[in-house]
Amino acid sequence: MAAAADVVGDSARAAADGLPDGGVALLENLRFEPGETSKDDAERGAFADRLAALADIYVGDGFGAVHRRHASVYDVPRRLPHAAGGLIAAEVEVLKKLTEDVERPYAVALGGSKVSDKLGVIDNLLGKADRILIGGGMVFTFLKAQGHEVGKSLLEEDQLDTVREYLRRAEESGVEFVLPVDIVAATAFSADADHGVVAADAIPADRLGLDIGPESGKLFAARLADARTVFWNGPMGVFEMEPYSHGTRAVAQGLIDSGAFTVVGGGDSAAAVRRLGFDEAAFSHISTGGGASLEYLEGKTLPGLQALED
Repeated sequence: MAAAADVVGDSARAAADGLPDGGVALLENLRFEPGETSKDDAERGAFADRLAALADIYVGDGFGAVHRRHASVYDVPRRLPHAAGGLIAAEVEVLKKLTEDVERPYAVALGGSKVSDKLGVIDNLLGKADRILIGGGMVFTFLKAQGHEVGKSLLEEDQLDTVREYLRRAEESGVEFVLPVDIVAATAFSADADHGVVAADAIPADRLGLDIGPESGKLFAARLADARTVFWNGPMGVFEMEPYSHGTRAVAQGLIDSGAFTVVGGGDSAAAVRRLGFDEAAFSHISTGGGASLEYLEGKTLPGLQALED
């Protein structure tokens, strides 16, 4: 592990001072310095002081990090003249289309493993989206909340009451929750395991769900078809294993076929687009920051953006 002096010490200072016009100096990984991620404002600020001393201006362009209160993201721009780079400006412009003056119908497709990872965004989107499609491992908490057997599927027992409340609020506010009608269930978490399609309300007790089923893929595509704005975050199944990749493929194709303004929310969703061989240009935007885009949609203040806007 590099010492702090290697990150912002004499060698870094010499490299910065010796740059020719148009030159670039690359520092050691900032994570080697505890002050970069410290929760202590003084420790983080001291490191930011040393970073800021190496430059005259700051341009922030790492959108995937703007939701972190790190020295290089939040504290350094507060010490220098600063501006947002083209990537951050483009990401924010896209996200505003999902939160301000949205073209409707507005559909949101959420997947991934855990409901708890998406609580904030579901809560906030209940007042903004017209329909929310739920897949991935998180769907089994929804199915269980409705009283269905989910077998050995991933389940967050401590979120059942929260999910029931979301379903109740959605019904009251006219937001459509779309849940799978069938599931690909297997005997084990393996591409080689015995697997088959079962009704979403009849998952065998000795099996676990690893993807939404083919009828659910058709249903989800149909509920995306008339949308004018779509945000997708989280795969519909374990897309890395071919038998459980078809639900994610169906949703990705549904985004493309809709002709809507489509945003893929980074992370595993972006990875799935690439792994499954889709043309990235077929989507309106693929975010470079899954966590950052989710927190923006939750309505949270992103420290890195706040620092650039001040």
